[in-house]
Amino acid sequence: MTPQSPGAPAPGPETDAADVTDILEFPLPPPGTMGPPEECEQLRESCPRARVRLPMDATAWYTTRYEDVRALLADSRLIRPTINDWPPRPGQAADEGPRLVTIAELDGPRHAVLRRALAQPFSSRAVRGHLPRIRRLAGQLLDTFEEGGSPGDLVAGFTDPFPLLVLCDVVGIPFEDRDWFLPVLDAALEGMVTAQEGRRVTDLLRTYVAELIDRKRSEPGDDVLTQLVRDCDEGTLAHGDVMAFVLSMLTVGFGISSFFLADALHTLLARPGQWARLREDRDLMPGAVEEILRYMPVMNGTVLLLATEDIETGGQTVRKGDAVIPVLASANRDGRAFTDAARLDLCRADNPHLAFGRGSHNCVGAHLARAELTVGLEALTDRFPRLRPADGQEPHWDDESVTKSPLTLPVSW
Repeated sequence: MTPQSPGAPAPGPETDAADVTDILEFPLPPPGTMGPPEECEQLRESCPRARVRLPMDATAWYTTRYEDVRALLADSRLIRPTINDWPPRPGQAADEGPRLVTIAELDGPRHAVLRRALAQPFSSRAVRGHLPRIRRLAGQLLDTFEEGGSPGDLVAGFTDPFPLLVLCDVVGIPFEDRDWFLPVLDAALEGMVTAQEGRRVTDLLRTYVAELIDRKRSEPGDDVLTQLVRDCDEGTLAHGDVMAFVLSMLTVGFGISSFFLADALHTLLARPGQWARLREDRDLMPGAVEEILRYMPVMNGTVLLLATEDIETGGQTVRKGDAVIPVLASANRDGRAFTDAARLDLCRADNPHLAFGRGSHNCVGAHLARAELTVGLEALTDRFPRLRPADGQEPHWDDESVTKSPLTLPVSW
């Protein structure tokens, strides 16, 4: 691996391909692991802002140091593009159809109004009120999982359905619709390589969300979406902002929590002493959850931002239109910010991790995600005190995925 020369211009929309040199291949963790990529440590030391070629044949600044990532996440000159608009598709006319806009792509007054509307229902107090229901949902899933007998696949039986079930319950998305919307979401998140595919997936999801909003008007519930629909009807929120909220919940609301929970269990079960300590001393759980969020490299490169103007950072210039990837997984393992950063320390006291981002676009569901991880771990330690990896059965991985977590997690109890 040969990092770029410091000060070399980053490729922007007008850069000729022949002028682009010293571009690294996009770092991925070794097969069968979750990372972060091995290159991150070297890049943090020698080339903390490197140019990389992404799987969709575009380029971006790959930023690996904690201090830089923290600053970029809160920089208002960097915005999230919609998946309809990026990456640019050479030879194709601009798609003028509806966009798949989530909270992450909203900016300005619309974003501020929606965030204010969501502040109370996603507050720590509101989430505490949901805890009894979340615990019941976990228990019901584990009843079914246990009935299937040992060994079992913890991903299919618990870590995948649990966050989705919780999100549907809190937000007001019918869990029974999952067999329709999950395949459509997979098509969206795996990369829409043509404008036609982008329009198809966007139209499907927007139609589903619009119908769901109409259902909430005729059949209101005790959920977040019902309240937002009321706000919309009263003129406080725009219809498009309610759409953006539901699309956010569908595209990332449960997926990231599923990945974190699966990665946490894979890591803890591989360290029996840590698992036993967490099981036997429940007072460790709040700090352990924060450490798991820091240590788990789920966000290896899924935050992508575009510069709206030239930005000077670390003696280099990010040009207007350049893509930037602040690598949260690398920042959270930076020894400049964390003592013994490569070690999982469930008793870590000072832990300013960036798992939920920073600035105006920090994760609105951070408290709910923490609750899901906490309840999931507590439920499993209570139900299966002898939980362990199944003998002779290795987890399966999607080694092409940037967001790494096991596809299967065989366990015995």
